Amino acid sequence: CPVMHPFHEREKGIAKGCITGHEFVGYVVAKGSQVDLQLGDRVMSPFTACCGTCFFCASAVPCRCCHPQARLFGWVTEDELEMTAEERTGLQGAQAQYVRAPLADSTLVKVPTEVTDNEAILLGDILSTAFFCAEQGGVTLGSSVVVIGCGPVGLLTVMASLYLGAQSVWAVDRVPERLALAAQLGAIPVDFSACDVPSTIAAANGGRGVDVALEVVGAGAALRLAFDSLRAAGTLSSVGVQTDANFPWTPTEAYDKNLTYRTGRCPARHYMQKLLAVVADKTNERAQPWTSIITHTMPLSNGVRGYEMFDKKLDGCIKVVLDCQGEQ
Repeated sequence: CPVMHPFHEREKGIAKGCITGHEFVGYVVAKGSQVDLQLGDRVMSPFTACCGTCFFCASAVPCRCCHPQARLFGWVTEDELEMTAEERTGLQGAQAQYVRAPLADSTLVKVPTEVTDNEAILLGDILSTAFFCAEQGGVTLGSSVVVIGCGPVGLLTVMASLYLGAQSVWAVDRVPERLALAAQLGAIPVDFSACDVPSTIAAANGGRGVDVALEVVGAGAALRLAFDSLRAAGTLSSVGVQTDANFPWTPTEAYDKNLTYRTGRCPARHYMQKLLAVVADKTNERAQPWTSIITHTMPLSNGVRGYEMFDKKLDGCIKVVLDCQGEQ
């Protein structure tokens, strides 16, 4: 995960020099005496550590684990720089040769041989987030859906919606390469810079908005577009990290639409286990080309270039994977 909100300073507080990167795939090379995982195990990690036993973990919401070590990988605060190593609770991230994973047995997941590294890295965050977004929106057989944003999370959300049985999926963006891939996947591409999106969808959907709007950008304008593209009594599911102080609609507008709005951080550790069978089953008629969003793989030493390519959308970049193996 390239952590673009801090990159653009929409989220503040991360310490200078903090190692970023939320999710990872790798091998166990050292372990504590109480860890059951074995040296050499290939494992994947979600973006947060979790204990596996607290109320929230037991309720399938491990992203809200209340254990003091259950923190976000790749987020050490500025305040923690003044603390001793023993006092810090923030976790260094995964864009490095080695990662320390607390609560290892309940955080990490062993990767089956039939699941590739690229599939596993997607499970650690954005593929899990895509399914979480679609499922909390209620996407089911026959649903009409709009996905606002066709970056890597958005394109996987298109795939998740189709996998769950959506009848029609509109994919909204303005980047030609991303819209083209959305069309290849079976979605209806909509360039928001070239048309009025809600009117375009309504004209093709019996005069009304979609059943489910899925917002994955994390911006007020995207959230408003999702709201406007939704039919009355529809559901808006938002997984984009919101940094605005206010909603882009009023309580009256929400009431008049009979809006159901659902949002929050994906419980990735829960979804990783759940989705292993999905990515491993290549024979399912609804199986999707999950890793097709990965357009560039480069060594960790080229990470700065990877950030630049993703940020500026250079060379058709959609998703960069940093390979730390072999780095010195």
